[in-house]
Amino acid sequence: MRAPAFLAVLGIAAFLGLPAAAQDVDQVKAALKKKLPEAPIDSVRKVPYGGLYEVTAGGDVLYTDGNASFLFMGNIIDLTTKENLTEARLRQVNAIKFSDLPLDSAIKIQRGNGSRKIAIFEDPHCGYCKRFERDLQGITDITVYVFLYPILSQDSIEKAKAIWCAPDRGKAWLDAMLREQFPETAAACTTPVDKNLALGHDKRINGTPTIIFENGDRVPGAIPIAEFEKKLAAAKVASNAPAK
Repeated sequence: MRAPAFLAVLGIAAFLGLPAAAQDVDQVKAALKKKLPEAPIDSVRKVPYGGLYEVTAGGDVLYTDGNASFLFMGNIIDLTTKENLTEARLRQVNAIKFSDLPLDSAIKIQRGNGSRKIAIFEDPHCGYCKRFERDLQGITDITVYVFLYPILSQDSIEKAKAIWCAPDRGKAWLDAMLREQFPETAAACTTPVDKNLALGHDKRINGTPTIIFENGDRVPGAIPIAEFEKKLAAAKVASNAPAK
């Protein structure tokens, strides 16, 4: 699990030598806020193992004790079920509700009947995005919503806007990603690029590609196509399940 961003900002000294007597969730959260005023603490909850309190902060999952004397990161594994409890919780914390995405701000590319759906935040100069787009060519019955998310350079921004303003956005995108053929700089048109950048910042999307599945699961980075197929199938099943 990656190191939380605020650990690097605050430094390890911030976590040591500060006594506290917090006994419940509100007290634990208040104690952490007092000790770590700059940390983006979103929630604190008691978990049913190890006498621990779970802390979510900026998309990360950490743990503390009842007195908020220590803060630590790492994966907690249930040895009975072999489930990675931390990983499962991270998926919940970072899930993005698919129906909340502004799909009119994305390039829609459909293959086959388009019954399976994903959204991807991508930069036109992202090498991993290009590799993943090549892999996607072999996937059928899928609708891909590409959110232009140019975070690598100013040229990425210009290329993204030119792709959006092209007569056929889907073709322009695939030409750029698969064949390195970018459109000529187009006449000015209104693009969703700035809105996409704001959306990605709000959702803590820090790299490309970032894949969003129908069930809300997000995957940062390109993944092997076999793993992608499994997640795509699982997301479809989950999205079709009746609400509880």
